[in-house]
Amino acid sequence: MPFKLVQHSLVSASLAVAGLSVPQLALAEGIQEAFSSGKASVNMRYRFESVEDNVNKDADAHTLRTRLGFTTGDYKGFKAHADFEVIKGGGDYEDNPKATPKEFAVVADPLVEELNQAWLSYSASDTEVKFGRQRIILDNARFVGNVGWRQNEQTFDGIRFTNSSFDDVAINLAYITQVNKILGKADKETGHVLLNVAFDKTPVGKVTAYSYMLDYDGVSANDRDTFGVRVKGGKDSILYTAEFAQQSDGADYAGDLSATYMLGEIGYKLDGAKVFLGYESLGSDDGATGFATPLATAHAFNGWADKFLATPAVGLTDTYLKVVTKVAGMKLVGMYHDFGSDEGSADLGSELDLVLVKPFNKTFKGLIKYADYSAGDSGADTQKIWFALEANFKQ
Repeated sequence: MPFKLVQHSLVSASLAVAGLSVPQLALAEGIQEAFSSGKASVNMRYRFESVEDNVNKDADAHTLRTRLGFTTGDYKGFKAHADFEVIKGGGDYEDNPKATPKEFAVVADPLVEELNQAWLSYSASDTEVKFGRQRIILDNARFVGNVGWRQNEQTFDGIRFTNSSFDDVAINLAYITQVNKILGKADKETGHVLLNVAFDKTPVGKVTAYSYMLDYDGVSANDRDTFGVRVKGGKDSILYTAEFAQQSDGADYAGDLSATYMLGEIGYKLDGAKVFLGYESLGSDDGATGFATPLATAHAFNGWADKFLATPAVGLTDTYLKVVTKVAGMKLVGMYHDFGSDEGSADLGSELDLVLVKPFNKTFKGLIKYADYSAGDSGADTQKIWFALEANFKQ
């Protein structure tokens, strides 16, 4: 008799002896099967980060992120997942980036131990509902993302509904009660409503319409409603992306607000390379406050030196050139940014960014990354360099 059949028979007999009814027995067997067919995972990422900002002491940080996860198999449409992460490290840096006054330049990787994700999902036909602490990334993470670059990623507590019943249409709807930030502390209670509807195949490419209504407990400068549309496509060797969003005051925002977001990017595919020229504008409301993206993976935009994680009150314009290619089996990305203000004509500096990624195999990959920000009318020159080695083990 095959081993799995013997195992199944023994489990059934044991549960029957315990006095469970037939329906209870079936439920217990189903749960047991869901766990026995589940998948475990281990992710480990070591990183060295060095920061020089010409204001604070130079920071040098060694950190190791270990994330242990388990996802059950499917039981009548139900599935569960949990992962726990531990971040250890040392060096000459503040392991609490919120500490004041600052002695060292900022390395935003606190040493924490936490439950990163814990969710239960139910899927039926073309619909999935996921409840609990989860990773959410919408579009290119410009407005909603997990900040996966940092050792402690951003996750969201709440309920998320996804549906793909209509051909080439994906609907994402989420209600967020808490945002678990990268610095190891959660936002105060929230009531965010996120709606993202993507039309995958239109004559102009993929078109996404979205509405992100943010509501923090009490009066908050980030209580904002954002409505926008994004188009991404290409033809032959030409690639293009265009996006527009309008932001207004919402929930308990004190006062009136009107700010716009614009993105235009054109790309060209060469032999073995892609070249992009882009312009991004995070507008200002008459110089009083800038267009805000508090749930974004902000590190991926406006320079890797992280000088503009929060939009200046005068807004921000970013004219950039990006090149993506491969060198000796390694991915190479280079970017140059020229920053200015949306309100007025301030020079907000420039930045050169480079990253080299080397996959060794399906388990290991390495990375070298560099950011060099040159200040404009204000601010401080900043240089950052990273070395990283990551390993992913999955069943």
